[in-house]
Amino acid sequence: MSSVEMDTEKYLLRIGYVAPTAPTLDALRLLHSCHLLSVPFENLAVHSGAHVRLDLPLLYDKIVNQRRGGFCYENNGLFSWLLSKMGFEVTLLSGQVRSAITCRYGPPFDHLILMVVFGDQRWLCDVGFGAPVFHYPLSLETSGPQKQCHRVYRIRKDEDMHFLEWQGEGGGGGDGEWTELYKFTLEPRHLGDFAQMCDYHQTSPSSIFFCKSLCSILKPDGRLTYIGHKMITTTFPKAVGESVLKTTTRELKDEEIPGILQHDFGVVLTSPLIPKDEAITPPPVMY
Repeated sequence: MSSVEMDTEKYLLRIGYVAPTAPTLDALRLLHSCHLLSVPFENLAVHSGAHVRLDLPLLYDKIVNQRRGGFCYENNGLFSWLLSKMGFEVTLLSGQVRSAITCRYGPPFDHLILMVVFGDQRWLCDVGFGAPVFHYPLSLETSGPQKQCHRVYRIRKDEDMHFLEWQGEGGGGGDGEWTELYKFTLEPRHLGDFAQMCDYHQTSPSSIFFCKSLCSILKPDGRLTYIGHKMITTTFPKAVGESVLKTTTRELKDEEIPGILQHDFGVVLTSPLIPKDEAITPPPVMY
């Protein structure tokens, strides 16, 4: 796949970015948002006979040429390439996601995230984390609340470890309860460092990506999520502090799924999908 031509202009068209391309914070914010609104967070390759390899031309061909999406290693891995080509100072970081099942963290390289630096200002970027993902980069220079639309996040630091936390949908940012999403250090990494965990998430019954076929994309007023035989439509609260989150779930038949993926996510699979929604086995090793 080395013959794939990786073109930044075609990538920008893929995500609907038509603003100036100078490496500024305003550009980074818009690139981040455009990516989330255009490229699904999905693992359908795992459930349609393919295997994800962390090779940039392969990722480009899938996300840009085939107009697919991917999980964190794919979406953030390719996004880092785009940012670098545009002149941004970007560093790959290793994250460890907090499991809702065990309330423990995954191993190192469980999640790939990005840090972008402007002078003495550092920003966290993540276009590959599904439902709780922040719409715009978060500042790494503060531990205080950072409001985005109806959500509030913060990055708490404990020695060299950083903890991304949020207050859920419609969190008020005051005395609300903070929930940890993932933790990370600022040690620079390379895409190849994540290869082993990328394989793990495609083969382990302790990984959501192996146990469930899923595809999810951000919309201006909510999120669409396909899992197994379900289509979930979420409508966000309109402001910080509002807790009215509307969710509807529709049961799908096998024959409906390809049309849903194409119509709602722009995803056309070249091999049959085997829908899956199994329970996740808690991992034996706790972090």
